[in-house]
Amino acid sequence: MREANVRDARPAPAGGGAMQKYLAEAVGTFVLVLGGVGAAVLAGDRIGFLGVSFAFGLSLLAMVYTVGPISGCHVNPAVTVGLLLAGKFDKRHVAGYVIAQCAGAILAAGLVLLIAKGAPGGYSAGVEGLGSNGYGAASPEGYGGGAAFLAEVALTFLLVLTVLGATDSRAPVGFAGLAIGLVLTLIHLVGIPITNTSVNPARSLGPALFSGGAALGQLWMFIIAPLLGAAFAAAVYRTVNQPVTQISAARAEQALEGERRQRLAERDVENPV
Repeated sequence: MREANVRDARPAPAGGGAMQKYLAEAVGTFVLVLGGVGAAVLAGDRIGFLGVSFAFGLSLLAMVYTVGPISGCHVNPAVTVGLLLAGKFDKRHVAGYVIAQCAGAILAAGLVLLIAKGAPGGYSAGVEGLGSNGYGAASPEGYGGGAAFLAEVALTFLLVLTVLGATDSRAPVGFAGLAIGLVLTLIHLVGIPITNTSVNPARSLGPALFSGGAALGQLWMFIIAPLLGAAFAAAVYRTVNQPVTQISAARAEQALEGERRQRLAERDVENPV
């Protein structure tokens, strides 16, 4: 009996099979876009830029602890590319992650649109934008393409560098979600007036497909700029941060080992064999 309990108390291995990881990424991106874009479209007039910024940050924070131990909670092709270039992600899963992220974002944007259409007077994604990203006339404050490109590169750099640092083997295990969620909030506080803040090609793709027009025509920037920012972040991380060992984002986002063992021990006490 004692041997069985000790064996059960060992930490479960991180993550799951490939399809579990892809499904987790789809779910995580769905929640991010539903929470963030949904807040902008359905409640933006009431909560303003500050509220929308926190909606994105809190959505990501929640998903880090929900799907992070399964997939690492990239929920963003730029983060996936950054982790790959930093040597912290297996290239075999890149395509599966990106496809799952885009699918989750598209489904979430479609759901937000369906809900928005139920408002008095309806809702037109083509006219009102569905929280799409843009520059020039499509920018909330009229910022030009050059400023928008620089902002997206720099803000994605900040996001991906934070992800890389927070999931470093020397960082406090289990606290990555706080840093990542808070930095996404900060990024939106800076970026919403400029482009509505992308830093995530999947997040931009979902609303753009339903909005069409300028949102779809300008989508290229919100794919290229975040990927470029992610590449810069990976280069800086590899230059200034050389840990002895590497751990995956999923492993870093799990609870501390002592906490995991404590929970399993409590389970055994409450449900003895």
